[in-house]
Amino acid sequence: MTSGVGNKAATNGEPLPTRIEAIAMVADDLEAAGVAHPQDEARALLRGAAALTRLELALAPRAPLTEDESRILADYLARRIAREPLSRILGERGFWTLDLIVAPGVLDPRPDTETLIEAALSLVAEKRDAPLSILDLGSGSGAIVCALLSELPAARALAVDLSPEACAATAANLARCGLSDRAEVVQGRWAEALCGRFDLVVSNPPYVRTGDIAGLDPEVRLHDPAMALDGGADGLDCYRDIIRDQPRLLAEDAFVLFEVGFDQAASVAELLGAQGLQIERVARDAGGHERIVAARFAPPLT
Repeated sequence: MTSGVGNKAATNGEPLPTRIEAIAMVADDLEAAGVAHPQDEARALLRGAAALTRLELALAPRAPLTEDESRILADYLARRIAREPLSRILGERGFWTLDLIVAPGVLDPRPDTETLIEAALSLVAEKRDAPLSILDLGSGSGAIVCALLSELPAARALAVDLSPEACAATAANLARCGLSDRAEVVQGRWAEALCGRFDLVVSNPPYVRTGDIAGLDPEVRLHDPAMALDGGADGLDCYRDIIRDQPRLLAEDAFVLFEVGFDQAASVAELLGAQGLQIERVARDAGGHERIVAARFAPPLT
């Protein structure tokens, strides 16, 4: 590490840097490595290394690092320069209003997915206090199901994922958020073994085209599991599998919402329409991309 944060040890007679000095040195190294928002990330790494809250750092920015803190910060910086995501280094990520565990071998939740939460809550706004039944297909870290249950106090949820690591992560985050008593986690492939009907079905399935995976940012390509990224040749394989089951899973006037790739909204809407579902909304993320496709199930009149 070029900044010397981890090298100024008491053994050579030099004082260790203060917190604010360490942030400056780490930010310089991050900027040189091409990491975006180096000041913000440097502060986050320092807070993680020294186990500080934002308030504690603000109240004592000129306190010197301890040797242990300096060593941990040097390790964190080396990992970030190697393009390990900040959230994986620190082991957690803020999502919606929650702090979630980011587990190895499980997709790191992204801010774009908060668009799905916003759209879902808007669609069920009139039923916010109702005992809604939610199905999360491909739950991953549990970010979606945790966020929805935190906003819908009478709802219950079933979270499904094929990966045992993802099931464990979902269960851990439900427990961390105090939501375990309103959710069940099941290992399985989509809805193959499920029966019953749900008021709200949500999913952020793998949607990256197989041929595009090699070109993803190293933070994604090297650290997110391939099973959570690869959507097949056209990126739509998982949507086809999931949408095929929707007519038997959705209660009357229920909604299904998908996160989609930036250029996939029209294709996913077409797949939903072919199963008799009515497109209710296409929502854009903060970058202006069509990110969420929402549809409603209305049984034909007899």
